[in-house]
Amino acid sequence: MRLLHTSDWHLGRAFHRVNMLDAQAEFIGHLVTTVRERDVDVVVVSGDVYDRAVPPLAAVELFDDALHRLAGLGVPTVMISGNHDSARRLGVGARLIDRAGIHLRTEPSACGTPVVLTDTHGEVALYGLPYLEPALVKNEFAVDGAGHEAVLGAAMDRVRADLATRARRTRSVVLAHAFVTGGEPSDSERDITVGGVAAVPAGVFAGVDYTALGHLHGCQTITERVRYSGSPLPYSFSEAAHRKSMWLVDLDADGFSGAERVDCPVPRALARIRGTLEDLLADPDLARHREAWVEATLTGPVRPAEPMARLTQRFPHTLSLVFEPERAPGEPDVSYARRLAGRGDQQIAEDFVAHVRGAAPDEHERAVLRETFDEVRADEAVREVAR
Repeated sequence: MRLLHTSDWHLGRAFHRVNMLDAQAEFIGHLVTTVRERDVDVVVVSGDVYDRAVPPLAAVELFDDALHRLAGLGVPTVMISGNHDSARRLGVGARLIDRAGIHLRTEPSACGTPVVLTDTHGEVALYGLPYLEPALVKNEFAVDGAGHEAVLGAAMDRVRADLATRARRTRSVVLAHAFVTGGEPSDSERDITVGGVAAVPAGVFAGVDYTALGHLHGCQTITERVRYSGSPLPYSFSEAAHRKSMWLVDLDADGFSGAERVDCPVPRALARIRGTLEDLLADPDLARHREAWVEATLTGPVRPAEPMARLTQRFPHTLSLVFEPERAPGEPDVSYARRLAGRGDQQIAEDFVAHVRGAAPDEHERAVLRETFDEVRADEAVREVAR
């Protein structure tokens, strides 16, 4: 059986104010062509179909078009909801759509109920684990802790329990939307805290033949059988070095037998350039970036006049302008934003406590901060669903 693993479409999302709907439509066309030309047996989409809980109408129409085209090929598709999706909205009509071979898995309670497909070697069970917000699902899974590892572990226990009731040669695939330890994040994953209590070890997914992950936007291999497909399009300049692709995964009689990357269409290259304004305007080596989307970091000691207007004369698709003046040794660090770059909410709060009172928070205080952030995140999730 051949699977096409993709995720994080983020339909409706812009790139630095650039409407990406045409590029997203081109990707959907590429996806359908790949399914047809590469003899794909099932498509798996591991969450974040939309960019927000209430997507714009144009994004919903594109999703509807994608479903019709996939159903028209007669190739089953299994989708889960991610942290950006409204699970309840995405799941509307799931039982009816199921008849067309489009299987939406948005209910945490159904984690142990697979979509079962067959090939010449027997059955393949595909389990959809939608994004599991710990504070909202801990009662469903009867776990003491409210962390991501606890609820994902409990969900995987249901998967393994169901597998144990099936024929010995049944192969298994899990779709999940989570931050797995060892994954490399980018700036555009904005809702699951990366690292700390939000991270889960790859060992949580032990016992299945392949785990198709979503959430992180870079295509990456955690283990041979645990992989992120990444987003098909870039959504931040931190993804400038990404090779956007999908995984073509083969299962043989014994389970996972290999994976191949399939490149996605590139709407426009990304470039991050750095230097003084005069250097950026004059350097002949930068001419290759004229047609790229550009993020320019200016390092001169003084902010120049009209920098964006001057940059766009040479780089007409400049979208982001950052000022980071170079400073002498011993001079105070630059901006507050730079000091916070790459730090999660928990780290920032702990540093603030240490700064204000001169001592870092103890374990009890760190636990209180974690619980507070979990409650805020859960409340935001509830309010998104209620909109």
